[in-house]
Amino acid sequence: MYRRIRDLREDKDLNQTQVAKILGMSQTGYSKYETGENDLPSAILIKLADFYGVSVDYILERTDNPETNK
Repeated sequence: MYRRIRDLREDKDLNQTQVAKILGMSQTGYSKYETGENDLPSAILIKLADFYGVSVDYILERTDNPETNK
């Protein structure tokens, strides 16, 4: 899961500071999600899925299909 959120960020050519700002948090706090140092809260997981236009299951690596069920 942690590698996947990093890959999604890098695919959009964003840095950690930019994503952290979108989430309303510090770069250091966001970095801890990407490294797995801190667990990813549900609210942040949902925000990331919505921002990247992928399913929560995709971020959680329960599927390799990024499409949402919208």
